Amino acid sequence: MDGGCKGLRWCQGASVAQPARQHPQRHGHRFAGKMPWCSVLLLPFLLTAVSGNTAPFFNMTLVHVPEDLELGQEAFQLKAYDIDGDTLTYSISGLESFYFSANAQTGIVTLRNSLDRELQAKLTIIIHVDDKMNEPVSGKLTIIVDDRNDNAPVFQHLPYEVSIPENTAPNSVIYTVFAIDIDTGNASKVSYSIEEVTPDSTKNQWLFYILPNGSVVLNGSLDYAKNIFYQLKILAKDGGGLLHNDFVIQKSFTYMSVTITDVPNLDPRFLGEPYFGSVPENCALGTTVLAVTAMDRDTGVNDRIFYSITNTSVPFAIDNVTGNISVSKPLDREQLLSEEVLLEIIAREEHKDINDREAQTSTLVTIVVTDVNDNKPQFYSCLLPSCNFTSPQDHFEGSIIEHSSSGLPVSNLSIITHDPDKGINSSYELYLEGPNASAFTVFPTKIVGTGEVQVLVQNPASVDYEISHVMVVQIVANDTGNPTNCCSTATVTINLIDSNDHIPEFPQSTYYLSVMENSPDGTVVSTNITAYDPDSGLLGQITYQLLPENIRKIFTVNNKTGAVLVQNGSLLDRETRSIYYANLQAKDGGNLVGTTVLDITVLDDNDNAPIITGSYFISVEEGQNVTTQIQAIDNDEPQNPNSQLGFKILQGPFSNNFTINVTTGEMRSKEPLDREALEDDLGQMVVVVEVYDHGQPPLNTSVDVIITVGDVNDNAPMFLEQSYEFSVPEDSPGLFVGEVQAMDADRTEINSRISFQFKPGNGSSNFLIRPSRIGPGYYSGKLFVDPDVSLDYDTLQQKFFYLLVLAENTAADKVGNTTDVSVMVHILDVNDEPPTVLPPSLQDVHVGENGTQQGLVHMLNAFDPDTNHSLVFEELAVTCFKGASSAGEVCWDWFVLARNGSLLVNSSDIDYELCDRVMLTLRVEDLYTEKGNRYSQNETLRILITDVNDNTPIFLPILETFVVVPEISPVDLQVATVKATDADSGEGGNIFFSIVSVVLVEENGASRPFESIFKVVKTVKEDVYIGSIQVASNLDGSLKGQYQVTVKAQDNQEPVHTAQTVLNIFTVDQSYRVRLQFVTTVDEVQTNSENIKVALTTATKAGVYVVAIRTVEDTRASQVEAKSVMEAYFVYSNGTALEVNQLSVLIQSEPLVLAELVKLGLAVIGPGEVEKPSRETELIGIITGLAAFLVIFILIMTLVLVLTTRSYKRKLSAMKALKVATTLSPAVAQQGAGIPGTNQYNAEGANPMLNFSLDPSHDLGFHEDSGSVASMNSLDENTVNAPGDDNLKFHNDRVQLTDHTDEEVLVAALNLKEPTKTAHINNTFTTTDL
Repeated sequence: MDGGCKGLRWCQGASVAQPARQHPQRHGHRFAGKMPWCSVLLLPFLLTAVSGNTAPFFNMTLVHVPEDLELGQEAFQLKAYDIDGDTLTYSISGLESFYFSANAQTGIVTLRNSLDRELQAKLTIIIHVDDKMNEPVSGKLTIIVDDRNDNAPVFQHLPYEVSIPENTAPNSVIYTVFAIDIDTGNASKVSYSIEEVTPDSTKNQWLFYILPNGSVVLNGSLDYAKNIFYQLKILAKDGGGLLHNDFVIQKSFTYMSVTITDVPNLDPRFLGEPYFGSVPENCALGTTVLAVTAMDRDTGVNDRIFYSITNTSVPFAIDNVTGNISVSKPLDREQLLSEEVLLEIIAREEHKDINDREAQTSTLVTIVVTDVNDNKPQFYSCLLPSCNFTSPQDHFEGSIIEHSSSGLPVSNLSIITHDPDKGINSSYELYLEGPNASAFTVFPTKIVGTGEVQVLVQNPASVDYEISHVMVVQIVANDTGNPTNCCSTATVTINLIDSNDHIPEFPQSTYYLSVMENSPDGTVVSTNITAYDPDSGLLGQITYQLLPENIRKIFTVNNKTGAVLVQNGSLLDRETRSIYYANLQAKDGGNLVGTTVLDITVLDDNDNAPIITGSYFISVEEGQNVTTQIQAIDNDEPQNPNSQLGFKILQGPFSNNFTINVTTGEMRSKEPLDREALEDDLGQMVVVVEVYDHGQPPLNTSVDVIITVGDVNDNAPMFLEQSYEFSVPEDSPGLFVGEVQAMDADRTEINSRISFQFKPGNGSSNFLIRPSRIGPGYYSGKLFVDPDVSLDYDTLQQKFFYLLVLAENTAADKVGNTTDVSVMVHILDVNDEPPTVLPPSLQDVHVGENGTQQGLVHMLNAFDPDTNHSLVFEELAVTCFKGASSAGEVCWDWFVLARNGSLLVNSSDIDYELCDRVMLTLRVEDLYTEKGNRYSQNETLRILITDVNDNTPIFLPILETFVVVPEISPVDLQVATVKATDADSGEGGNIFFSIVSVVLVEENGASRPFESIFKVVKTVKEDVYIGSIQVASNLDGSLKGQYQVTVKAQDNQEPVHTAQTVLNIFTVDQSYRVRLQFVTTVDEVQTNSENIKVALTTATKAGVYVVAIRTVEDTRASQVEAKSVMEAYFVYSNGTALEVNQLSVLIQSEPLVLAELVKLGLAVIGPGEVEKPSRETELIGIITGLAAFLVIFILIMTLVLVLTTRSYKRKLSAMKALKVATTLSPAVAQQGAGIPGTNQYNAEGANPMLNFSLDPSHDLGFHEDSGSVASMNSLDENTVNAPGDDNLKFHNDRVQLTDHTDEEVLVAALNLKEPTKTAHINNTFTTTDL
């Protein structure tokens, strides 16, 4: 008895039971009072249980797989539990199981096809386990594809182009760019920056900035004159996240074009100031002096400029468009106030500026009017210096006594000369002209500007009244520098007195005169026959008359002037009388007479036209030349141009065919005459010849020369075409083939008749030709297939006939004049062969998704053996596939097959993730088919869709609760997992994970950030990327709360896409550490550690986490000889943990487990920190123990008897319970979820403590609801083996809890009642060596 129960104690502490921990927010009962520090329980017997084989069960309903998991990598592991220890075989099925591949023996599931969270974030498969003893067990497993940062931001609504005015205010938003990142979390948060600005300069780099929302803001002032264009390189990057276990920030670049538009904010500006010009006076109106040019300083606006002159009284004008300044009024320098004219020019823009005012500027233009020697000196009658030079005079009168002395001035003269020109232009000379100029001289002879002029006697002898009683001289003022307007002349009349002493006298004794015949009456024959009488007054007056009297019928004389005139011109006819003689008599006032002889010759006038003698009708055969002489005379004066004749051919239809000698009148044809060149039916040519004289004006006469040309058969027939080409279908007897046409240029019917025939040979016997007349000399020959001949295309070696058609002229005088022409007759094939699609054009076509390719992507080609065909393609069906499965109708409108075989992209919605293969069924049709099949056989064209990175990683939903025990969590320990998928293929679907941030949320709500305490390791299982969250550095075991870990998933191809998710990892602090004392040594405890943990797990249904196994240094407080201590945590998957009080109750509720633990040496259960008892307390304990031993011994013996009696009743009750329990599915009885932090469950039968009443205040203080009893957390990987793994078998003399032949019926019933999902285990972590 002593040996079997030695030292067994249940203790709450050394002396006083420790109070149970209660969370401030929990409500419930405590363990009331103080438990005795020691109680002894002896079990003198062993219970033997008997049961049958039990089917295995799964303890998993949801897993996470990262979307960047690589093919072949482990995604997760199927774990089923079989308390019988049978060998298990695993498998998976379902529509979405094609992503994964499961190892039947290990249950490890690897990734077979890539995942894409953006395409499918949640997968469901059916998992199966088979122990070969029972029916296979199946269940649904939800796979959450965890997001990874595998997508880069994608700019939307490209391209980015904006035009802004140069006066845009700083801090104005000029454009907003927008990029989308389809990842989640931080990986979807896009930030923007401007990487560079072109043109690159220090100022330009700061000219723009970008807001977090993508709005581009102007950060300074713009100047169109400095720069009109900027290009901004904009970077969009996400918040970063994990991708393939690396923290990756995805980036995208794009360019934004900013065009600066000019605004009218500047006045115009004159170019080339100052402006000076000069113009000579008297220049023509409109003469351009100079041009001013102004430009709009707003070069981008470049408004039109208009010019104007403000001072309108000036003799200049400006073109308001060109700015040319020209002379608008006559310029006379001498009339201007100043020779320099100052103009104010205004340049004004057409439109007002942005301030609604006139945009204008002004400039001054100086124009110098230069002097031109344009003024001649003038004479004035005035006295210096009072002359105003306004009324010039040209006549002066003075007097002088005859024979005055030399140098004496003429009296009564007041002559002033003046030239208004400037400088040398006003210099002029003075001299005298006129009949009396030699008698006088002028003084001075040279003046500049203004001077007084005098006339002086130079030759007194010439100043004689008997010679002239009035003498006249002209004073000439000559400006030698102005040759065009050089001189002014003033006539000076000088009066003289003289006596009369002369008689009339003719200068000549005979005058030879002439007059034109037919002159009109009054024609002047002579005007200068006058007699001279130097006397003055009445004695000097002369009268004239003609003698003899009969001459006066033809001629007359003016009795005052002596002019001879025609009296009757009709009597003047040269051809009648050519010479007349008369006397002219002059008589003065004293009846003194003088005479002279007139010899008058009548001149010839061209008053007779040429006269043509004879008529001209000529007949000639074609091919001959023509020669004839035109005869004519003229009756005008011989050897005179009036009678000299000339000949010419007048312009007419045939004037170019002949020539004529202009002198002799001989007419000849230029070449032999051709009858066919004449359109006249009679063959006549009419040539008009003109005969003219050489008088002024010349007179002429014309005559028609009529030439009749006879026809000769001198033309062979001519075909209208050089060759003919016809076609005729095969097997068509008598069918019209075609028509040839020929003409004969001869103009008579007999000479232009044509007949046709074939030249023998070359298949001409297969055809007939029938001639017909179309018109004069115009015939046709119609070709027909011989009605008795049937042409077969297939039997003909050559598919054409080369014929020669002869055209023959049948004129009687020249039979056999022929011409031939080639006629090609093609025999046409009948279209009766079906077309075919050429195999090379049916090769696979690759097309990128998302509209990366547009328009023509492929060209189909077809062949038809028929010579005449028209092939069109026809689309019959479209089939869509994704992998090996049908994709429905998603791709039906992606492509269009044109009739010419062009395969065109018809949609920008091509999506590789929806459909990666399009099968296009088609055929080709010959539209010209006449008989037979017009269609080809149906063909299939395969279009392969190529993937682009257009999907963001998708995190699979996280429904697990993750728990970590810092004290027993070494570096590299997995504490949580995330799973993500990416619908893209290749690197676009390769996901990398990274940890963005870690924050500890404490019980009081405070948050503390941490860095580098966790890391993520990526694995891939069947296209699901799994991110294993592992401990990266030692965790602080004193911290209470939960870690919020932000994980990023990112793909590995541009444009990079990212996603984020947040994990909650609950931490179990050191206050839940439990101390187990054993009476066995450390080595024995370590050896039996697995059995101990199995027993503890069986009793508590919690994970057992061993911290240490060590030797006990002081055992006085326990009153037992404890040799070793095992310190451990008891934690459930929902984050709750057991305290020492709860652990004691659970173990005591399981007699079999308790008995096994006693066998393994368990003596004392206490808190992790045990206060050492004093010596006095230890002695009291020993005495009390001995007394209690006796009492307990008696109680045990009594208990044996009671138990023996009750065992039979219990068996009977157990059999009834077994019958009921076997009808209840374990899965149905365990659907209740755990209430986090309470150790209570919300469904009957789901409490791992078998509904034992526990104090709910003993929890970790976590309030989040657990989504499932099952969990994939760090505790699962740190618990001891569950009964399903070890089958609760203890060997040798230990209790056989699950013996297959001797299990108690009650135990079997209780086992059936236990939830199948409350065994929270993981074999990967063993703390035995700790």
